[in-house]
Amino acid sequence: MHPSSGDRKMEQLKGRIIYKGKAKADALVTTMPISFYGGVDPNTGVVIEKDHELNGISIKDKVLVFPQGKGSTVGSYTLYRLKKNNAAPAAMINKETETIVAVGAIISEIPFVDKIDISRIKTGDKITIENDSVAIP
Repeated sequence: MHPSSGDRKMEQLKGRIIYKGKAKADALVTTMPISFYGGVDPNTGVVIEKDHELNGISIKDKVLVFPQGKGSTVGSYTLYRLKKNNAAPAAMINKETETIVAVGAIISEIPFVDKIDISRIKTGDKITIENDSVAIP
């Protein structure tokens, strides 16, 4: 008899709330920082930064897991445009965030947690975020 996936113990990670909320979606993980301004198409949510490991991949409706943001303060508004265009991630997780991404998540009302050991999360994991708690399979 095979145990069902419902029998597996979910691992709970605790982080710091940047913007509280709940989300459940597939993880999209990168070890590279993300620049939202010029690095992500605000109309489609596709990563367009040349040489980025997520180049050509959409962040729409994913739990976007990345170490931290980089680049211009305009990145905050790019996140807001992503949200308005229904192309934003369902939630975001950082190892250590910085102001640009934090402000973008707050004004866009995207659930966001940092101070998480992102090495524990793999692309495709079904992630559940509830405020400061991140559940991974």
